[in-house]
Amino acid sequence: MIIWKLQKNGLAKIIYCKIMKTFIGGIGCFWDETKYDGIKGILSTECGYCGGDDPNVTYKAVCGGDTGHIEVVKVQYDENILSYEDMVRLFFKLHDSTQKNRQGTYVGIQYRSEIFYNNDNEKNTAEKILKEMNEKLDGKVTTKISKEKNYCKAEGYHQKYEKNKSLKFG
Repeated sequence: MIIWKLQKNGLAKIIYCKIMKTFIGGIGCFWDETKYDGIKGILSTECGYCGGDDPNVTYKAVCGGDTGHIEVVKVQYDENILSYEDMVRLFFKLHDSTQKNRQGTYVGIQYRSEIFYNNDNEKNTAEKILKEMNEKLDGKVTTKISKEKNYCKAEGYHQKYEKNKSLKFG
């Protein structure tokens, strides 16, 4: 999004330019996407699957544990407000990264803690913060850092599930 201001000389000047970036992370069940709600700079979230070999998977296949995919939240954020480093730090605040292949009552390889990067800068940032977290938590962090691979959007009924469930059942 670009906001222009018309100057007295008749020329337009950019006064704000929204720089949209993407962060993909697995914090357990993707229904936890609501944990990103209300955070300044977060533009949107989407439930999906990432990390496996098949570019088109279903919830049933991922839950079977054989696709290599995990449940993730794809977050669109404004880089003028949040940096990639902010997103990685937020990722670690939103879940317990010491639980291997689970998050709370959700158990299975598809619930592992994982950050997916797109370039070397993102990889280096994630590795730096992972190292910091591991020092803080006595080496107990189980989070993986991987190149983004075969992201696919989850089925419609998973999108905004917790929010829609509360509206339906109040």
